[in-house]
Amino acid sequence: MEQYKGYVENIIFRQEENGFTVFELSCTSGKILCVGVLPGIDPGENARVEGEWKNHPSFGEQLNVTVYERLPNDDIESLRRYMGGGAIKGIGEKLADRIIAHFGEQTIEILEKEPERLAEIKGISERKAREIAVQYMEKSQTREAVIFLQKYGLKVSLATQIYDQFGDGIYRIMRENPYRLADEFKGIGFKTADEIARAAGIDTDSEYRISAGILYELSRSSLDGDMFLTMKELTGRCSELLGVPDDLVSEGIMNLAAEKRILIKNESEDGESHVYVPEHYYCELKCAALLSELNIHISTLKEGAEETVTEAKISGLEKELDMEFDELQREAVKAAATEGILIVTGGPGTGKTTTINAMIRYFSDEGMDIMLAAPTGRAAKRMTEATGYEAKTIHRMLELSSNPDDDSTRARFERNEDNPLEADVIILDEMSMVDIFLFRALLLAIIPGTRLIMVGDVDQLPSVGPGQVLRDLIGSGAFRVVQLTEVFRQVADSDIIINAHNIRMGHYPRLDNKSRDFFFLPRDDVRVICKHMVDLITGRQGNFAEYVGASPFDMQVLTPMRKGPLGVERLNEILQEYINPPSPMKRELESGSIRFREGDKVMQIKNNYQTEWNVVGMYNIPVQSGTGVFNGDLGRIISINEHERMIIVEFDEGRQVVYDQIHLEELELAYAVTIHKSQGSEYPAVLLPLLSGMPQLMNRNLLYTAITRAKKCVIILGSEATVRAMVDNTREILRNTGLERRIREMI
Repeated sequence: MEQYKGYVENIIFRQEENGFTVFELSCTSGKILCVGVLPGIDPGENARVEGEWKNHPSFGEQLNVTVYERLPNDDIESLRRYMGGGAIKGIGEKLADRIIAHFGEQTIEILEKEPERLAEIKGISERKAREIAVQYMEKSQTREAVIFLQKYGLKVSLATQIYDQFGDGIYRIMRENPYRLADEFKGIGFKTADEIARAAGIDTDSEYRISAGILYELSRSSLDGDMFLTMKELTGRCSELLGVPDDLVSEGIMNLAAEKRILIKNESEDGESHVYVPEHYYCELKCAALLSELNIHISTLKEGAEETVTEAKISGLEKELDMEFDELQREAVKAAATEGILIVTGGPGTGKTTTINAMIRYFSDEGMDIMLAAPTGRAAKRMTEATGYEAKTIHRMLELSSNPDDDSTRARFERNEDNPLEADVIILDEMSMVDIFLFRALLLAIIPGTRLIMVGDVDQLPSVGPGQVLRDLIGSGAFRVVQLTEVFRQVADSDIIINAHNIRMGHYPRLDNKSRDFFFLPRDDVRVICKHMVDLITGRQGNFAEYVGASPFDMQVLTPMRKGPLGVERLNEILQEYINPPSPMKRELESGSIRFREGDKVMQIKNNYQTEWNVVGMYNIPVQSGTGVFNGDLGRIISINEHERMIIVEFDEGRQVVYDQIHLEELELAYAVTIHKSQGSEYPAVLLPLLSGMPQLMNRNLLYTAITRAKKCVIILGSEATVRAMVDNTREILRNTGLERRIREMI
């Protein structure tokens, strides 16, 4: 890490949206070209910088600045440079010279204490003097605050944003309770706030620290899908995190409950107290209340006539569609005709799509308005192809708000209780992927009398977001559930489907390689596994791509974990090198530990509801636009602007999104993805490296989900013992959710 002191002589380029800046720093040894995310720096200001030298292919040697410390302009010469450099509007070099020539060493004191005296200078009116003074004071206060915050290890970009939000109140916050930053400022989490607090001399057992740690653990648990933590879990985790006794944590929990920042629910069945963030508890409660309103029997016929008429209509459908429904499919269609809420579940090949088609035809013949939806764009596209009716993503169906003032981390929908969906029937596919917050938004937009039909595989992994909605709905026993079990003849010759059902029932899959679509390559060396995956995908080993009818970018490596030699992070580095190797024709951009390259396969890793996208037509003219990019969306980098540090990614359906420096953290390479992130997706071929892993991850549920993502081919590379151990491991990662209980209480 190189270090330099000097002054900012010239700002060559600045991107206002994200603060990315290219500037020249004048040092005793000469001028150096610097780049970094540094919002608010001004020409003429003194600074100390730290960074590493990088050779840019277009712009040559430049210092990538990671530390920027503002130094005071406390002498006449540096003040002359600062004032004349354009930092203060209305003052150029000549006027700065006249001010300093007139006031000399008193210039700083005049600016700070008697700014009206600037009017003594020819060309400065009293009004202009006041404007100059206000600008100087604002910038001076910002500089002082940023210098102050840098002492606590904060980068200049983050320090500037913090001061913009809190103003001069930041001094009191840092003195009394730095943990407020974690509560009220999006860019800082508990661990950063804890480091700041330690530097500020806050005691380890401070009540502010304990409260912040409790809220942090509850927030972190929601990332694992939990809606609450038990009192025992929360106390143990916080005690370990904070290094304080359990009794202090318990006291902190009670204090937060008294302030109504958390809720403690004493659930009598298991004798454990459940600790909720209020939003989570009331979300479950609202869902239960809305479900109870929708869960009604719907009929326009007299009692006794209903069954006969429905049976006749289903028989007519069989003739129309030239097929024979099995008993459970008939039951599902009959239930759809009369139930306000219906759940249809079943594994691959059990006829869920056929059942949906029969329902659509039934309701269509009745003249009803039908809406189809799925959680992801890919799932919605598959639903459209399978039914011939347009299916939308749930976000699109609910008309995601494009209000730029909305929080990008929260969804706002135009369709809600005040503007409900206009439909008689709503059919949702891939219901296992729907998290509790999206489910609440959906229920708010449905009026009683509308049929809600939810289709999914309850044996799949739960949603990426919090909750396990489908499992809780079925577990409540409050709704009509039809479970399809028969594997139909037309798919029974697929070993992917046969093995998936075997795994679900606890039987080992056939690994004898006497299959056309399910293969096992026994390997016990990580390097060999990686080599064979690369060879298969790139075509170095046979014509695998031709066999499955897919390009290397359509094949997907799925892995149980993020870290380790066969984790997502390491595999993506290896696969990128061979599938999309470096080239003088491909521009690159580093962000954190990832080197993005034009042509790379990438994934959005968090929901961003306000990100704008465009579908462009001829001459690059936008023909369609909208907002929202979601966790798990796959795309490809089509362009990189190195100078402005921007990337353009094209997602499904031609949606192009521009990522600036700040939002690059929402992207990662996707040649390999975790099995959990693959939910709802379908790939021509899945390659599954399975050698070893944490027992809590390597379970039957995970293996079943991975295999059912493949359409044409599955290849497992690794250990047969690991595959068998996963089938034997029925210890699912169950989530702490209360929706099932809330439904029982309500209904």
